[in-house]
This record gives sequence, structure tokens and C-alpha cells, in this order.
Amino acid sequence: MSNESYLLILGEQRAIAWVLGEQRMAFPRTARAEETRLAVGDELFVYATRGAFGNPTRDRGRVIGRATVASTVVELDEPVEIAGRRFPRGCDITVESLTPFRTGVELKPLVERLKAFPNPRAWSIYLRRALLHLPASDADLLRELLRPLAGPRRDHLQPYLDRAQAAAG
Repeated sequence: MSNESYLLILGEQRAIAWVLGEQRMAFPRTARAEETRLAVGDELFVYATRGAFGNPTRDRGRVIGRATVASTVVELDEPVEIAGRRFPRGCDITVESLTPFRTGVELKPLVERLKAFPNPRAWSIYLRRALLHLPASDADLLRELLRPLAGPRRDHLQPYLDRAQAAAG
């Protein structure tokens, strides 16, 4: 069985810092099945929404990194709380690459080419979830565009952590 690829959608800077820093993902309790289908080895393209850093007029929604699922999704003994929300399920991930802060692959110009967005005019509706399954051709394109922008996690992590710390206060 081949591994699947997903867009991992993060809309809050403290959540982004936690995911990148802890190399874990936590999920809200929802009726969506995507989280239960995640398998070890699946590929995650980490996507920061345009509102994630508090200035949606300046920032753009971007793929900022690539990760691999490192454990199955399980019920957590203690739910994770981030930005006032509780996340009772989670898994470990390995962040393979990360772009410098406020850079990455802008998604909006690509939606016409991505099969994951069957209605490009209403593409943002597909981002109102934690995971969006990506067909292989979409994953190939994002991987190709991300490769020259991203480097090792350790080289680019600190600004993401600093920004979240400053926002927390």
C-alpha cells in the first residue's frame, strides 16, 4: 500500500509553533474521517492560513513545510489545549523541511491546477478542516515547488517559535 499525502491546515500561530516545535499534531473532535485514515508514513504539507499570523491583508496562505506521520492517531490521555481550544486526539510527526518565516509556496495561485480543489472559485471552503487529502499529482507539484524554498527544520524553526511567544504575550 502506498502512502497518502495531505495538506495539514493550521490557522493559528501558537498551533503552528506547537506542531513544528513538538513534532506532534493534535486534532479536534469532529465527524471528519481524514484523521482516522492517517497512517504512519503519510506525507503532510504544512499549510499556514493567511490569517494564521494575525494579518490576513499582508500574509498569504502558504505551504511552509513538509512532514511525515510518525505514529497512528490516538485518543490522548490529556487533551492538548492551544489558543483556548481542546484537541483530544493526536499523533507524532517528523517535520522533514521548513521554509523561512513568512515564506513558502503560496496556495492561491495554484488552486486552478490542484485537483484537491474541484471548485477553484470556492477553494477556501476546502480549508475549513485540519486535513485535506491531496491526489498524487497535487502532492508532486507542491513537493517540487517547496523543495527549493525549504531547508532543515532546525535552520528555520526559531522565528516561528519566537512569533508565537510574542503573540502569547
